[in-house]
Amino acid sequence: MKYALLDRGDSLSRELAEQFHKLARERGLISNPGSPDLIVSIGGDGTLLQAFHSFSDRVQDVAFVGVHTGHLGFYADWKKTELEELVTLIATSEPQKVSYPLLRIQVVTDTETKSYLALNEFTLKRPGGTLVAQLNINDEPFEMFRGDGIVVSTPSGSTGYNKSVHGAIIHPSLEALQIAELASINNRVYRTLGSSAILPKHHHCDIVTDPSDDLALLIDHLTLRFQGVRSIICSVADDKIHFARYRPFPFWNRVRNAFIGSPKEITGQNFPKKKFTGLDDAGEEK
Repeated sequence: MKYALLDRGDSLSRELAEQFHKLARERGLISNPGSPDLIVSIGGDGTLLQAFHSFSDRVQDVAFVGVHTGHLGFYADWKKTELEELVTLIATSEPQKVSYPLLRIQVVTDTETKSYLALNEFTLKRPGGTLVAQLNINDEPFEMFRGDGIVVSTPSGSTGYNKSVHGAIIHPSLEALQIAELASINNRVYRTLGSSAILPKHHHCDIVTDPSDDLALLIDHLTLRFQGVRSIICSVADDKIHFARYRPFPFWNRVRNAFIGSPKEITGQNFPKKKFTGLDDAGEEK
C-alpha cells in the first residue's frame, strides 16, 4: 500500500503526521506522494478538502481517509487517539470504498473554458456589488437572480454553506446538485424561486452573467477572481471521490451529532451498539 499524507500544519497535526509515518513504516506501508493509493489527511474537514484539490486530477484512482484533531467531522472519521488502530487496519484489511458525487464547474469566457471540481460547494458573488445573473436549467431560461450570490452544493456539501441559507440536506448516495440563493431581491423585474432547487445528474444549470462584471468564484476553500465571464455551467461530475471506510461512518449519524446531539442527549438513554456486519454501497451500516 502506497500512501500520501497531508496535515493542517499546526504543531499537533505535524506531531500526529510523524507518528503516522513511524507506525506506517513498522507496518510496511510506503510513503509515495507522487503515486499513492491512499490519501491520509490529518487536521479536519478543511484539511481533507485541501487534500482533495491536491489530487483532484487523480480522484478516480485514489481513496481518502481523514484523521480529525478535534471533534469528528463529516469527512474525517478517525480520532487523533486512534492512529495505531487505523494504521493496523490499513496494513491488514481491505477497506470498503464509498463514493460521493462531485460538482463540475465550467467557467466560459470569450477566449477559453476552465473546468473545476468541488467536493462541498461552489459560490458565486460579485465583490463590492449586487450579483445579477440569469439562471438557465437544461438550456431553458428559469429565473433572473438579483442578490448577494448563488451557492451550488454537492450532497455531502449540503450540510455546509447550503444549510446555513436554509437549503435541504441530501444524502450523498444521491447523485444531484442543489442551487440555493443568498439574499435574493424579488420585484417585478427580478423573480426567483425563493427556495433551493435540486437537480439530478442528467440536468445542468447555466449561470449567465454580464461579462463586464468582476466575479468571485469560491470553490470549496479556494477563491478565484474572473472578468469577462459569459456563463458558468454547473453539473454533477462524472468523477466521484472515494473514501476508504475501515468501520461504519453513517451519514445521518454525523448530521444528528453535528446539529442535534447524541442519542443520549436526545432521549436521555444509552443504546447498545449494533454488531457491525459491514457497509452497504452508500457507506451505511448494514
